Amino acid sequence: MDKATLHNSTKINVFWFRRDLRLEDNAGLYHALKQGLPVLPIFIFDQNILDKLEDKADARVDFIHQTILSLQQQLISLGSTLDVRYGKPAQIIKELISTYTIHDLFANHDYEPAAIERDTEIAAILKPEGILFHTFKDIVVFEKEEVIKDDGKPYTVFTPYSKKWKAGLSAESFTAFPSQQYSNCFLQQKPLPIPSLTSIGFSPSTIVAPKADFNALLISQYSAQRDFPAIAGTSKLGIHLRFGTISIRALANYAMPLNETFLNELIWRDFYHMILWHFPRVGKGHAFKPAYDQIEWRQDQGEFDKWCQGQTGYPIVDAGMRELNTTGFMHNRVRMIVASFFAKHLLLDWRLGEAYFANKLLDYDLAANNGGWQWAAGSGCDAAPYFRIFNPYLQTQRFDASLDYIKKWVPEFQELTYPTPIVVHEEARKRCLATYAKALKVTE
Repeated sequence: MDKATLHNSTKINVFWFRRDLRLEDNAGLYHALKQGLPVLPIFIFDQNILDKLEDKADARVDFIHQTILSLQQQLISLGSTLDVRYGKPAQIIKELISTYTIHDLFANHDYEPAAIERDTEIAAILKPEGILFHTFKDIVVFEKEEVIKDDGKPYTVFTPYSKKWKAGLSAESFTAFPSQQYSNCFLQQKPLPIPSLTSIGFSPSTIVAPKADFNALLISQYSAQRDFPAIAGTSKLGIHLRFGTISIRALANYAMPLNETFLNELIWRDFYHMILWHFPRVGKGHAFKPAYDQIEWRQDQGEFDKWCQGQTGYPIVDAGMRELNTTGFMHNRVRMIVASFFAKHLLLDWRLGEAYFANKLLDYDLAANNGGWQWAAGSGCDAAPYFRIFNPYLQTQRFDASLDYIKKWVPEFQELTYPTPIVVHEEARKRCLATYAKALKVTE
């Protein structure tokens, strides 16, 4: 008897894993399981996303695939299985409707413009079938209008937002959703095959994602160590937050008594998701501050390529780019230096740099990546002012004085083979100030 025949008459709920790839403390999954109907968990390798990836050994796809295999083993131990499919979500949902008798579909919120359009399309498909689409807050601590100004408007400056965020905490803010209490509610059936990486057009990556480690010592020392790229002073949990292999509630609750600076980084993440929700234009290629869209960016493919390859002649910039290209990670401090250099020293459109990071970062997240790049370019909310231009040499003196980070990634930086700087700092600074001032109509 095939799957369709076996389950067609059994009314079920479906939970759709997206950026929440874990069984424990998963809001949408918890709400699906506690309804009482058997729950079929599904995952869709979204062709709309995968088709845009040029690197067919993309480490993030490999990471997702490995995580799905792990989820499958957990579900098999519970007598259930994942139904994993490759294709376009709208078509896959239609196939599931024809295969199962679905009562409702459950998932967690996604705040990106493309995801909102996808979910709107899915809801429209489900409605004529009498199937409700329930979504829940899961990937942030506070969302949408939960932290707003007294006049009801969204914050656009981080510090007052963070104060209101902390003031709004309650016992429920970090309370885990005990999905395991309802583990017997998963649909009981034989394991279904998981599509291989090659079957969806990808191959294993040589980049190994960091483990999800809540390191108390590292977090407690985060304030003192986070700015020094030669030190292993950051958690590298970004990929796990991005794909939901860990709970943001659990991490924030764990970090809060250990280090406020680390907690603030998690609040920045909520802040940028809130900004993306209220101002979706920032996720569609527009500056948060519209005047910055008037800047006359230079077009220089040669300089862009040298930046990408880590061949700018500025060792701290080149070290960051080589670290990114090799590992899929770039140290937080260096991200700011590299992005500022791109937008202000080279006067290249920040959107190009953002897109390059989007292709390379293991922890790429539209809200945070866009927010960080617009901050560096001066065009974002609560951004560095246009006249703040990082000096790569001074940044090196402050944060890599012994040159350990540079020596690791740019060992030839003192040799004749190392390129001369593609721009002179002071000249680039003056050019940037003049160009920005013209676009922003700044007068002396």
